[in-house]
Amino acid sequence: MKLKFSSLFLLLFFVLAFFAQSSAQMSVESTREVMTKYLDAEHSDVSMMAEDVVFTHMATGDEHRGPEAVLQMLNYTYHIAFDALAETKNLFFAEGKALLEADFVGKHIGEFAGIPATNKLVRVPLCVVYDLEDNLIKRGRVYFEMPVLLQQLKDF
Repeated sequence: MKLKFSSLFLLLFFVLAFFAQSSAQMSVESTREVMTKYLDAEHSDVSMMAEDVVFTHMATGDEHRGPEAVLQMLNYTYHIAFDALAETKNLFFAEGKALLEADFVGKHIGEFAGIPATNKLVRVPLCVVYDLEDNLIKRGRVYFEMPVLLQQLKDF
């Protein structure tokens, strides 16, 4: 129950922050179009990312800079370490901002965070906050519930 309240609070905080800091450079509709193209590609197309895009894992501070580095990170996470996808729960758009709340769902098939493949099924809360400029994704801030994942992979 505590996790659900925390997730709801985090989601509410970011939605309010979006509307308070929305970018005048993009309309809500153009933001929706770019994000729909990205999400529909299921982590295989980064053509809608700026050359200087940065994705940051907020829990660790790890950064992936540039479309190729982001693509490699996504490929590793969704297709090498896991056979997974992001099941969308909520998706919000503002001018130059987007927020995805999802569950990372899949099977642990390769080494991840020093843990060899367990073949266990996982379902992990995920939230990504996106900043867009000039019809390109400029930044992604990834909030991934690593303690939940580690609990599910426990006894590896």
